[in-house]
Amino acid sequence: MEIRVLESAKVDLVEGYRFYEKQNPGLGDYFLDSIQVDVKSLRIYAGIHATADGFFRMLANRFPFGIYYLVAKNRIDIYAVLDCRRDPSWIAGRLKSSRKS
Repeated sequence: MEIRVLESAKVDLVEGYRFYEKQNPGLGDYFLDSIQVDVKSLRIYAGIHATADGFFRMLANRFPFGIYYLVAKNRIDIYAVLDCRRDPSWIAGRLKSSRKS
């Protein structure tokens, strides 16, 4: 199954990288590596996660992030990778704008 990380999610990943890299050099790379492992697991587990705002939401294993995705026939599209500590109304608005893109 193909996994596509959409542009909106790529922007989220860059922001997450920058945030963690400011905390401690090298932590940004660890963040990206950890999220990549989580994303790859979707080949097995896609579609089993709870839904939030019209998307499946997989919680990342090592960081407080949610990976928001949709499943098509032979494809998984990742729309957002968001910090779960954000205001829920902000997350809902961000996901709504992701769907339009």
